Amino acid sequence: MKILFIANRFPYPPFRGDKLKIYNLAKRLAKKHELHLITFTEQRSDTQYLPELEPIFSKIEIVHLPKLQSVFNVGWGMLGSAPLQVNYFKSTAFKNTLQELMAANQYDAIHVQHLRMAQYAISYQDRFRILDLPDAFSLYWQRRKSVPRSFLTRILDNIESRRVMKYEKYILSQFNLNLVCSNEDLKFLEEKHHINTIRLLPNGVDTDKFKPMGHDYSHAHTLLFTGNMDYDPNVDAVLYFANEVFPKIKQDFPNVKFVIAGQRPIDKVKALDNQNDIQVTGFIPELSEMYNTASVVVAPLRFGAGTQNKVLEAMAMGIPVVCSNIGFEGLGIQDGEGAYMRTDAKSFAAQVVELLKDAQLRESVGKKGVEVIQKNFSWDTVSDTLEQYLKQQF
Repeated sequence: MKILFIANRFPYPPFRGDKLKIYNLAKRLAKKHELHLITFTEQRSDTQYLPELEPIFSKIEIVHLPKLQSVFNVGWGMLGSAPLQVNYFKSTAFKNTLQELMAANQYDAIHVQHLRMAQYAISYQDRFRILDLPDAFSLYWQRRKSVPRSFLTRILDNIESRRVMKYEKYILSQFNLNLVCSNEDLKFLEEKHHINTIRLLPNGVDTDKFKPMGHDYSHAHTLLFTGNMDYDPNVDAVLYFANEVFPKIKQDFPNVKFVIAGQRPIDKVKALDNQNDIQVTGFIPELSEMYNTASVVVAPLRFGAGTQNKVLEAMAMGIPVVCSNIGFEGLGIQDGEGAYMRTDAKSFAAQVVELLKDAQLRESVGKKGVEVIQKNFSWDTVSDTLEQYLKQQF
């Protein structure tokens, strides 16, 4: 098959969720199919990574979208009705480049990544179009509104939430197939929008990179959180954990430390560094090595949707996880099969303490997590699922 990928961000280096998924799917599909890519770059320096993508995509079209232009788009978009994040990615140059690609190529399928990019494919009704959503955005915004925030932020959140709900319903009805990464998101969208073209495509894990590495289960001194630290749900999670959960854990384990590992930490996160045994590392090139130093991985997200790469990666390496419902409910597992779900500060802290007290429990939970990931969440398995969806159109 000849497949066009439409991506909102240049998919290399694969250090964040949206880049990670498209890179790993395309890398595997390219073994059997001809793939083309059209994508944005915010920084022209991204083009240095073209040699990494050229073995995967036989044709790559790049449209530069500077951040200043995106900010202008959002400001102008306040006057309209489309979600602001959709306006952020508006580009006449991208639309024109896509038209040229479509005129020159007969694609068997168009794979669109993210609700933000759906605007570019809805008019090509004669092609088989897949919209691959990282999560249910309406669910994300519904949960975001439930977390205490500033007055102005709440106003903007309410506006965006209403716009996303309306836009999402329209967009999903325009695509041949819509994919989400968890059953929780799938059920939410079906109930909200009454659309029957939604299917499951989980997030995956590179099980060659994230795998058991002789982890030492005897230590109980390090709690780890990973993720991009300019992403609102992650920022809220580490602040909440540091202020409301970690102090409770230190009552039982006064020497335990909390490590926050992720690129682009904002000032509020940086301020936690070296306070009360908290360490903020910034960018870590080899996260697998960092996971292997952890006694327990924590993911106390209070808003968001879908599944969390930090949870999947830790489970793949056999590290026990304690997380909120966000990151757990989409896994399709029972409590203790690699991860525990706890939704309030007291029970979250208590579960971490229980794990820290028992090396055998940490090992048992960790090994169950490895089994879950290898069976259901390897990128090979996920890409095979996507390929089956593509074949079903013929």
